[in-house]
Amino acid sequence: MALNENGKTAEAPIAPRLRLALYQPDIPQNTGTMLRMAACLGIGADIIEPAGFPVSDRAFRRAGMDYLDRLSIERHLSFAHFAASLAGRGARPVLLTTKATTPHTEFAFREGDVLIVGRESAGVPDAVHEAIPHRLRVPMRAGLRSLNVAIAAAIVCGEAMRQLGAWPDPPEELTT
Repeated sequence: MALNENGKTAEAPIAPRLRLALYQPDIPQNTGTMLRMAACLGIGADIIEPAGFPVSDRAFRRAGMDYLDRLSIERHLSFAHFAASLAGRGARPVLLTTKATTPHTEFAFREGDVLIVGRESAGVPDAVHEAIPHRLRVPMRAGLRSLNVAIAAAIVCGEAMRQLGAWPDPPEELTT
């Protein structure tokens, strides 16, 4: 156990079986939503900078993101730094993009995968898109542009966790 900034006991982050990477996020509310989801589900998080807002514990706490103590989060100065960290861990990058042809439901997820979402305003640049061999999309009705990035991340994280058998056990009070 660790102590949080208020001196109260905080649960240490777990070693995640899956990670979610946010490429240069530019909407703090979506970032907060995805980080809260990651904390609640035991998914690790990566932020690939630069972001369109201050990325700091203080900024997240000011926005009410009090789940940071329960989140395994890493910050990367650039996509190159992020890619080097993936190679060092032997992790497989998987990009969520509207440009993909493979639906997320037809992909075999593996433990250690890192799901990557792009900027809310622009996705990822072509060079990043081409550098990631696994690209998935969430199937949608024709004629609609895209889902909110946090919603798309939740849908794909849910499927990956289902395939990996990684859903957290229910709290003890719900099982007795």
